[in-house]
Amino acid sequence: MTGHDPRRADAWRRYKALMRWAAIVAAATVLLALIYLKASGVPAPIHMIVATVAGVGFTVLLGAALMGLVFLSNASGHDDSATGKGQKNDDDQA
Repeated sequence: MTGHDPRRADAWRRYKALMRWAAIVAAATVLLALIYLKASGVPAPIHMIVATVAGVGFTVLLGAALMGLVFLSNASGHDDSATGKGQKNDDDQA
């Protein structure tokens, strides 16, 4: 790879923006989960609160990150290089 590829740079910019939004959504989801736990009336020890924050927050962020990587791979051209699209075959030169 030579030089700066604007296609890849734009794909990474969009991915980082997606992850910023995912962090906001994860925080809101954690807050809603904690509100639900409080409203259920069941005593919530600190271990349950920490597990809820970590579990819910990590799950939302992991899901967004993995799905974002699928789109990043396609938008940045990695899928094209893996499948051989855009490369000339010996059969095409005939």
